[in-house]
Amino acid sequence: MDQQGLNAIERIAGAQRMPYRSISVERLTPVIGAEIGGVDLSRSLPPEQLAEIRRAFLENHVLVFRDQQLSVEQHKAFGRLFGQLRALPLEDIDGDDPELVVIRANAQSRFVAGETWHTDGTADPEPSMGSMLYVKETPAIGTGGDTLFANMHLALEMLSPAMQGFLGTLTAIHDGEIPWKGYTPPPGLPKTEHPVVVRHPETGRPSLFVNSGFTSHIVQLSAGESQVLLGMLFDLVAREPVLSCRVRWAPGTLVFWDNRCTQHHAVWDYFPHSRYGERVTILGGRPQA
Repeated sequence: MDQQGLNAIERIAGAQRMPYRSISVERLTPVIGAEIGGVDLSRSLPPEQLAEIRRAFLENHVLVFRDQQLSVEQHKAFGRLFGQLRALPLEDIDGDDPELVVIRANAQSRFVAGETWHTDGTADPEPSMGSMLYVKETPAIGTGGDTLFANMHLALEMLSPAMQGFLGTLTAIHDGEIPWKGYTPPPGLPKTEHPVVVRHPETGRPSLFVNSGFTSHIVQLSAGESQVLLGMLFDLVAREPVLSCRVRWAPGTLVFWDNRCTQHHAVWDYFPHSRYGERVTILGGRPQA
């Protein structure tokens, strides 16, 4: 890692943070992720506690809540505190609740969602604000199925000022068919052009907004130039462990991540064992340069 990266990490890790009064916050790494304690998500949250969860979310980008016992309606109610939930068409859901996405893998699975580094749904014109995954079953072997989350504010800051400035002039195409390579994609998948560098709508911080899961090419560059530049940016996320935290799941764990400034990678290292979770997604807006 060069001095540019070290300086960026020091800025983020050393940022002053106000103390918390109604929740406990234990950071997973100096730059991303925190475990939140003192909260029962099955109950109505006091205003001070909700405000501190919101602040912790913006400061850490990924929040982990352990030992939660939630019904589907309680899970959804927590999600609605942060915005409207996405409802999928009935033909696209696994079950009968359009606001709930089932995340499962078992001995019959031939692939799992999220095996590559990605940001959810960036092919949509208005990608999600965030997601809440509540895991009910983890692999019987006792390990495996972790999820990695990476800080895209830091990924951008680790690049040289010249590269940051150049990326800020570019846009990229995000294509919903990319995850379906090798399979027959369903009709009507979205394809959208977004800035390569976007600003977080709440904090104003710039963030890198391309990902190997959905980004096909950079509009302003030739095919070869685009491939080389995107390859460098994708490789940065994959090769720099300092960007990421690792969440180890246990039954009753809910993780809430900020889709506007993170990528994540689901590790499928537990085949043929099973894992089961349920996810709600909070609607967002169009990314702004």
